[in-house]
Amino acid sequence: MERNLFVLGIDDFNLRQLRAIRNADNYRFHPLMTVDEVKSHGTFPFQSVLDQARDKLERFDGRIDAIIGYWDFPVTSAVAVLCREFGLPSPTVESVACCEHKYWGRLEQQRLVPEMVPRFTAVDPFDAKAADQLDLDFPFWLKPVKSTNSLLSFRVQDRRELEDALSQIREGIGHIAEAFDAFLSQVDLPNVMAQTSGRYCIAEALIKGRQCTVSGYVYRGKAQVYGVVDSINYPNGMSFQRYQYPSQLPSAVKTRLREASVKVMDGIGYDQAAFNIEYFYDEATDTLSLLEINPRISQSHGYLYEQVDGRPNHQVGVELALGEEPCVLRRQGPFGCAAKFHLREFEDAHVERVPSEPELRQIERDHPGTSIDLMVDQGMQLSELFEQDSYSYDIAHIFTAAEDQPALLEHYEQIVDAMPLKLSR
Repeated sequence: MERNLFVLGIDDFNLRQLRAIRNADNYRFHPLMTVDEVKSHGTFPFQSVLDQARDKLERFDGRIDAIIGYWDFPVTSAVAVLCREFGLPSPTVESVACCEHKYWGRLEQQRLVPEMVPRFTAVDPFDAKAADQLDLDFPFWLKPVKSTNSLLSFRVQDRRELEDALSQIREGIGHIAEAFDAFLSQVDLPNVMAQTSGRYCIAEALIKGRQCTVSGYVYRGKAQVYGVVDSINYPNGMSFQRYQYPSQLPSAVKTRLREASVKVMDGIGYDQAAFNIEYFYDEATDTLSLLEINPRISQSHGYLYEQVDGRPNHQVGVELALGEEPCVLRRQGPFGCAAKFHLREFEDAHVERVPSEPELRQIERDHPGTSIDLMVDQGMQLSELFEQDSYSYDIAHIFTAAEDQPALLEHYEQIVDAMPLKLSR
């Protein structure tokens, strides 16, 4: 019997990943709003997404077997609420909120793995004395308690940069804070969180080292880790260049990452869903630092797992949403190494020309294991892009694979050189 799975924030690229999972012929994937609708051109319409999705589900004439999503807020949060309402397998909204809320998450991480947590404090950016009350040494990070793609996140070097960052946050935080507060109204919050609304920020000491992401899941109260992906930055140290799988970290470090991830996810009561946790490993001191927990699969990694292991990690999310224990493949894909590259520009520019679809498809055919997703349109300014970090513009996502890292990097350079993309300043 065909099973009905509703996908909140569906898009063509990830639909192809879903159709590549085990037993995909037994599933019917129903669009439950598109990614453009849930992101709504740079806004975060949580309540609207929740209401529209609920209405479509209630009007569905058939069995609802699962509700899934693979995007950050508001998708992760709305999926948890909808699953609760329709009685489907899912983590509690409280455990999802703990992952989503950076300050709440830090409090729990400090309780469970204190040695991996930097100094941090909650900050009210609308408090006129906020800058005076911070007791962290410069430099440090300042970011909203809820953000996506490093939106309104700043590395502040001195008092002047702190004041400037607070000003920009006050001006821009409203659209995501209002939506996040709508989600928090659905959550049974602990007393310690009563005052830290979506308009709050968190300041935290810098952490350094090699960044990586642990992929895992929790099934019937037991956490498992199935992969570690390296996250490699551009030279500015603040903008992602690529995700690369498998990780090149030492095996002993990967073992510590797995143990910490299991301890944290068990400790916050997260269950029946996938997760990914971002860490830093400092080789000089042999220390691990936890950056953040995401209550979802990383859809950015799906193509990587497919090329190396044989199936995208979307399979894990689907099987858990159906209440089943995931079947995880290892090293059964056609390549030994794969990556998602973020092609970026670091200054505003006008997009004079972008590759046509036939040109992109030809580049993909010339480089097996490659898929290209453009973020820009001809005629636009890069500053018109939504949800960018504070330091760069993400203009294309290039997925590619090879037998090893040297060949992978060579393929990437060839692909970029072949792309007829023209910018002017």
